[in-house]
Amino acid sequence: MAVIITDTCINCAACIDECPVEAIVDEDENPTGEEIYYVFADKCVECVTYHDVPACAAACPTEGCIQWDDVTDGMPASESRGEKGTAVVE
Repeated sequence: MAVIITDTCINCAACIDECPVEAIVDEDENPTGEEIYYVFADKCVECVTYHDVPACAAACPTEGCIQWDDVTDGMPASESRGEKGTAVVE
């Protein structure tokens, strides 16, 4: 997975509206059953070729809610990505 949305998510939909590849779903479609938004690893491109940073994190009003996760094999990875578990935008 490229980025994850943590349980500090307030379900505001800002990230969903900004994702250029529709990799984020709301709590109703979260396959884990959790009541937070979810990023599909096989769709997330970390906004490589779309934006300088992942648009979901730039739009998110909750500090540190969207964090880096492991890179998914075969998917693009941002050159400026941080370590797993660190906030995408600080």
